[in-house]
Amino acid sequence: MIIPQWINHVYVQFAFTLVVFPCLLLAYTGQAAYIIDNKDHVVDAFYRSIPEAIYWPAFIIATLAAVVASQATISATYSIIKQALALGCFPRVNVVHTSKKFLGQIYIPDINWVLMILCIAVTAGFKNQSQIGNAYGTAVVIVMLVTTFLMVPVMLLVWKSHWILVVIFLVLSLTVELPYFTACINKVDQGGWVPLVIAITFFVIMHVWHFCTVKRYEFEMHSKVSMAWILGLGPSLGLVRVPGIGFVYTELASGVPHIFSHFVTNLPAIHSVVVFVCVKYLPVYTVPAEERFIMKRIGPKNYHMFRCVARYGYKDIHKKDDNFEKMLLDRLLIFVRLESMMDGYSDSEDLTVMEHKAKRSTRSLQLIEKAGGNNTMSSTGDLSYSSSQDSIVLAKSPLTGNSLTRYSSQTPGDELEFLNRSKDAGVVHFLGNTVVQARRDSGILKKVAVNYVYAFLRKMCRENSVIFNVPHESLLNVGQIYYI
Repeated sequence: MIIPQWINHVYVQFAFTLVVFPCLLLAYTGQAAYIIDNKDHVVDAFYRSIPEAIYWPAFIIATLAAVVASQATISATYSIIKQALALGCFPRVNVVHTSKKFLGQIYIPDINWVLMILCIAVTAGFKNQSQIGNAYGTAVVIVMLVTTFLMVPVMLLVWKSHWILVVIFLVLSLTVELPYFTACINKVDQGGWVPLVIAITFFVIMHVWHFCTVKRYEFEMHSKVSMAWILGLGPSLGLVRVPGIGFVYTELASGVPHIFSHFVTNLPAIHSVVVFVCVKYLPVYTVPAEERFIMKRIGPKNYHMFRCVARYGYKDIHKKDDNFEKMLLDRLLIFVRLESMMDGYSDSEDLTVMEHKAKRSTRSLQLIEKAGGNNTMSSTGDLSYSSSQDSIVLAKSPLTGNSLTRYSSQTPGDELEFLNRSKDAGVVHFLGNTVVQARRDSGILKKVAVNYVYAFLRKMCRENSVIFNVPHESLLNVGQIYYI
């Protein structure tokens, strides 16, 4: 029997309100009362306060509780890091999903190593449980205070609670938590500084990474090349179109990235076929191979420019033996064949029927094979197809009429042959690398944060070439500097 999710939430709320919080409150209050009467037992007040008859059962339960708490801390750390990654507030790290059913069941090797190093450093540095206890107590009390203050906007904005209930909750919670907090302040120099230093360090890392990442993304969004400019260059793009296919990797799912114009401005040559590739990770277990690529044409056919969005689930792993390049090229050929067959259908109903047949019917796939001549397809599954071009306004081409006629007179069969010749000529992967630096007139803190901290984090995090599994022998990094 499957239990609805809202029932699980109710169980958790009741358990925390009626069991966990009262037990925690009684445990801390009881230890405080015991210490008042036995001030010499401050170091190990918990175990000394246990009656002798139940000492060993309580010792075993406390040990097991510590093990469970450590595992909960590790899992919570993984979840927080994953949420920070989703918000763009943390450097890219490898997230391993260990379950097909539960999206939140994850493992992060890098964070696991960091936790291990911190645990060893704290244990070796303090050498006694008193200072470790002070560090733990400071962290717990600060978490309780932060949770209480964050509950106020949740109650007001999300739950729409009356302000009187909010005040009552705040007063009752702070009545218990503030005395503990004032007691922990005196322990900051006796080990309580450790969680504060760790929190400040992670705050600086997250703030610097988020700030620079947002600035870099805004620069790429605002610097997108307009399609009118591309079309104004004509089918040859005003460049030397050398044989081959160029894959331009970008984080933008629409528009032409600025890195493309930066490249062609400094090196006025580009491949005869250009494909802008955007890799997106979806919150699903896996994306079937036949549904992985979404192809779209950019501009008229004689420009030979395409956009591809490659979609992956969280369990889809880019292995070195996976031929991503071959799969993408095969999908490009399928897209051109489907498009050539749909050109004769002007009525929308006929187009829908034709698209359905091309995707679902074996007979239509055989017709596609015949239309492609001797070319073969590696997959005959479904293909997400988009026949619409980018919304653009044609601009005047600087090319002569003869040049434009030569490019526009290609038939569908000629384009397929042209793509195959370009594929045989070679494939090059263009990977953009926007370097963010602080302006010369910036303050010292900003220069340190951007030029050193962010640069170090970018160097330590996973490279785009690793994520995309780009072969190094055909990789070309295109760099540019953006001053903020």
